[in-house]
Amino acid sequence: MSRSATPPGSLQTEFRFELPRGYVDEAGTVHRSGVMRLATARDELVPLRDLRVQENPAYLSVVLLARVVTALGTLPVISDGVVEGLFATDLAFLQDFYRQINAEGHTRAGVVCPHCDTGFEIDLGGSRLGES
Repeated sequence: MSRSATPPGSLQTEFRFELPRGYVDEAGTVHRSGVMRLATARDELVPLRDLRVQENPAYLSVVLLARVVTALGTLPVISDGVVEGLFATDLAFLQDFYRQINAEGHTRAGVVCPHCDTGFEIDLGGSRLGES
């Protein structure tokens, strides 16, 4: 489940996710489940002073995601190196997830079935069929 129960009038600041492939650490352990927090203005400003970002603006998402992903599997720390080691599909997933929670404040997205043209909502947070 991607949304934790939040009392009325409170703000949800952390969102669970499930990576499509998962980060593989040096021991070969795959880490898929994680938590991303809402970004602050500081989170978006500080990376702009990073020399790597100044030299290559595409690196901004690596530095930014390392700041806002607070947990990934059993990893003790989420560093720039961890984000750099993600498979491209997982990096793209986290970039989309970041945009979704920071722009919309939730992990749901409206989609349309390409076969039957029926619209429905999906949860980008990684809920799988059969999970509650």
